[in-house]
Amino acid sequence: MHALGLVLALAAAQEWSRFRGPNGAGVSPEAGLPASWTDAETRWKAALPGGGNSSPVAWGDRVFVTAADEAKGERYLLCLGLADGRERWRKTFPYSKYKIHKNSSHASSTPAADAARVYVLWHAPQSLEFHALDHDGNSVWKADLGRYQSGHGGSTSPIVHGDRVIVSNDHDGESFLAAYEAGTGKPAWKLPRIGDRACYSTPCVLERPGRPAEIVFTHSFRGITGVDAATGTQRWEIDVFGRHEQRAVGSPVLFGDLVIGSSGFTSGVRNVVAVRPGEGKAKEVYRLQDRVPHVPTPLVAGERLYLWSDSGIVTCAEAATGKIVWQDRVEGTFQGSPVAAGGKIYGMDLKGVVSVIAAGDQFRVLGRVDLGEPTRATPAVAGGLLLLRTWSRLVAVGGAR
Repeated sequence: MHALGLVLALAAAQEWSRFRGPNGAGVSPEAGLPASWTDAETRWKAALPGGGNSSPVAWGDRVFVTAADEAKGERYLLCLGLADGRERWRKTFPYSKYKIHKNSSHASSTPAADAARVYVLWHAPQSLEFHALDHDGNSVWKADLGRYQSGHGGSTSPIVHGDRVIVSNDHDGESFLAAYEAGTGKPAWKLPRIGDRACYSTPCVLERPGRPAEIVFTHSFRGITGVDAATGTQRWEIDVFGRHEQRAVGSPVLFGDLVIGSSGFTSGVRNVVAVRPGEGKAKEVYRLQDRVPHVPTPLVAGERLYLWSDSGIVTCAEAATGKIVWQDRVEGTFQGSPVAAGGKIYGMDLKGVVSVIAAGDQFRVLGRVDLGEPTRATPAVAGGLLLLRTWSRLVAVGGAR
């Protein structure tokens, strides 16, 4: 990698530019975030013009977040100042209300950003719209990805890899995995998929020495798939989740050369499976099924794998082997995913209570803070701040006041 490319890659790695931050890992090196705080100690609060389950992303001094007003038939992409939460601009996208699952929203997809643009997916039965805007809110391009079929609504989020934006479009209709040129929206590659189950996971990127970068996707009935990032060629796939009633909602994460994916059903069988990809195939290394999450994405911090289940059971395991270190309960019901920063792990329950536990080989609750409004979103960490999205607000804590 030449010098400029290395600088750009390092800059991108420090930005919380997609769902769950750098490569979807949900881990930040930020060490100064609090374990508890009072309302008076909140850095800032910003009211949003509607509700939603999407999570915030940040690039430089800007935060991007989506919201929807069902009564007005409008969806929004907003840009806020990271330091003060003040709205810099909003872009309005008219839409017609459509049926979704009671736990979903009309703004569930998290945006993605790079140094030049921000990208947002708007799911609807008539059309899956893909938009790119510059950091000042000006439209750069728009693409219509075809009808989106799912009675639950859509929530998978785009990611940026190099000069391309990647989309996982697994739904009940004509499905595909695809890459688009970030600057123009022109298709770079498209891999058809059998549309037999809408899934909501967001991909990550597997990079190994001497091998081409691969985009990793999960699907209930396809398992875990590695696709060549440059060409869209499928390099490996392993069918690990079975054919029972289930849905892949949590996103894949990495531990070294292990890929950890999940799929399951709220009241049925759930699987968290670690695989090691090889040449043209992958091998299962371990799986965990006892009280593991259905919706929340796994978290790898250091040498440990943390599984924060929907019912509040938190499992700490050896990331390399799956051996259980401890398992305990946090009060609440959870659908957002945990994130880690500075030896602390943050999870938000459906009522909007933030629980903070210690990362490590002993279970310890460090703090609990009630945000006062329900949420299904996932925290973000940027600029020394913890960004917490509730249904209609964005809250920032930490940082110098």
